[in-house]
Amino acid sequence: MSRFKSDFLRTLDERGFIHQVSDEAGLDQLFQKEMVTAYIGYDPTASSLHVGHLTQVMMLRWLQETGHRPISLMGGGTGMVGDPSFKEEARKLMTIETIEENIASLKRIFANYLDYDRPGNGAMMINNADWLRPLNYLEFLRDVGRHFSVNRMLAFDSVKTRLDREQSLSFLEFNYMILQAYDFVELSKRHDCRLQMGGSDQWGNIINGIDLGHRMGTPQLYALTSPLLTTSSGAKMGKSASGAVWLNAELLPVYDFWQYWRNTEDADVERFLKLFTLMPMDEIARLAALGGAEINEAKKTLATEVTAVLHGRAAAETAAETARKTFEEGALAADLPSIAIPAAELEAGIGLLSLIVRAGLAASNGEARRHVQGGAVRINDTPIGDERALIGSGEVTSDQVIKLSLGKKKHILVRPS
Repeated sequence: MSRFKSDFLRTLDERGFIHQVSDEAGLDQLFQKEMVTAYIGYDPTASSLHVGHLTQVMMLRWLQETGHRPISLMGGGTGMVGDPSFKEEARKLMTIETIEENIASLKRIFANYLDYDRPGNGAMMINNADWLRPLNYLEFLRDVGRHFSVNRMLAFDSVKTRLDREQSLSFLEFNYMILQAYDFVELSKRHDCRLQMGGSDQWGNIINGIDLGHRMGTPQLYALTSPLLTTSSGAKMGKSASGAVWLNAELLPVYDFWQYWRNTEDADVERFLKLFTLMPMDEIARLAALGGAEINEAKKTLATEVTAVLHGRAAAETAAETARKTFEEGALAADLPSIAIPAAELEAGIGLLSLIVRAGLAASNGEARRHVQGGAVRINDTPIGDERALIGSGEVTSDQVIKLSLGKKKHILVRPS
């Protein structure tokens, strides 16, 4: 039985999203009483979010699903500084042009999770550059900076960690927590935003904003954080052997995204169904009860449902069918990820190790060599043990492709161009 009465907090509690809440009773009462506006901030440091961001994105989705208003705050201003939280060194500074391009790309991803046109509680995408870039430095120091104690700021874990390691922390980065706190105050004044959400590593920064709001006369503000997620084996969410698991299909094909979730560890299936799908809790309980080989059906459902929210139901089902043909029938599915290689190169022949790297199945020739020596590499389903083998036009099948495989689950189609 959930300790919360409001739909939103009860949903988050049941599904495992809640790590800390600043005032549980007060926030629960607020959600019962009125439509609440809440936000999560994202600095546009890349053109895409990755799976590690998905917990917070789904919190915004559930906020809107339960009748409240989500704000996806873009850090067009704070992105010029860079969040120092638990980073070993300063982020590389970005130009305004790069920041704007990244924000435009991120909005396309958010539009898959949030409805910006919904009557009554449409989501909002707001850029903190609107109020941070025009700031007058002296006025800001006088009106906002005076509320911050350097002693207290030095005690923050995110700052203390850097200083304890004797790693440089620039004055620019030191200002970040003031700017983030100020965002909360501005959103409260402009949009009656009462709640900031984020990962558990942001707790101190969010509390900073609540304190600043109290000093600057806002209504009571609230904080809610989610646990930082790792897989059961301790791996960080959002990373795979071949790199980040991006939410942008241009950076990671839909099939590869589906496959990432299909490869979920058995112990994580129930938790991930709760966090990353919109499935009813009773259906999740049924799938979680499956054992033995049947757990694979639950993993396929997880993969399809997570993919459907991001890329659409049709794309998710295509990815599932591609996997079924590839693994269950042993057929060549035309929807597998592919790379184009000039026909002239294939005529001359390409070294196997080079081809593996170009296909993204290994980061270096050394890694590719280990895969070959371990018997994991196949061409057109035939194992290849010679690391010096040349792959060329002779391997092109009647389907006009070469099927390059690593292990049982990674396949790339090489297409002559």
